[in-house]
Amino acid sequence: MTDSTQHKALQEAIMRGASYRLAQEDLEFLASDDLRPLRLQLELQKPEAALRKLNIHSTIVVFGSARIIPPIEARAQLARVKALAQAQPDDPGIQLELTKVKRRLLYSRYYDEARRFAQMVSSHFQDKEQHDFVIVTGGGPGIMEAANRGAFEMEAHSIGLNITLPHEQAPNPFISPELAFRFHYFALRKMHFLLRARALVAFPGGYGTLDELLEVLNLVQTSKMARIPIVLVGRAFWRRAVHFDFLVEEGMISEADAALITIVENAEEAIAILHDFYQSILP
Repeated sequence: MTDSTQHKALQEAIMRGASYRLAQEDLEFLASDDLRPLRLQLELQKPEAALRKLNIHSTIVVFGSARIIPPIEARAQLARVKALAQAQPDDPGIQLELTKVKRRLLYSRYYDEARRFAQMVSSHFQDKEQHDFVIVTGGGPGIMEAANRGAFEMEAHSIGLNITLPHEQAPNPFISPELAFRFHYFALRKMHFLLRARALVAFPGGYGTLDELLEVLNLVQTSKMARIPIVLVGRAFWRRAVHFDFLVEEGMISEADAALITIVENAEEAIAILHDFYQSILP
């Protein structure tokens, strides 16, 4: 090997090395612990730039369970399990599954309520130049899908803020493609939920829904954000899931804190709460 050939090989090896990559092209470097502050900044800035580009000034946040399915699916599941139960009436596993799918059907009505709520809001506030009260969800299935779907059916923009999870959660197909974002950090995702929020409407849900709901309540209670309507849909569920009256009775929160929440039963009642709060801005 000649000196020039050897030098060329050494040069090429240098150019292939990690240290020679442009910083923005070095994924290993960008994923390092030292670059965490930069990654946090990027997760703040990327969605913000997209929302500004589309003139999205305000949002309505919709939370709720990823496990709630459309009524048509719930009825189909119930029919299948009922057939199995008739064929094997003594099977305890099938009887347990029958109980589960009956409950699934009971809760499936909230899918329709979330869908109708998003339709009502989106049909009134979308135009080609300025977008207010845009529906924003966690971008996944269940109640999130229902709300994005309602906006989609009105040909309106809606936002999905998905997040990487151990079992990857795919975005639902009804999010506006240019407003479908994926986060690594829960903190930045929560920040984007609330930066433009003009109301929070929470349907029945589990840990994720409770986490987000209680954080918003804490922020409003401590005046870290302005008061907004906080509406819980589903009286029977919410009165058992979180016993706010008990917290008042035990002196853990004040009556004024409890009054931050309004519990309703359907989309129309939720719209009425927003209408009262914003003095005829909503239909």
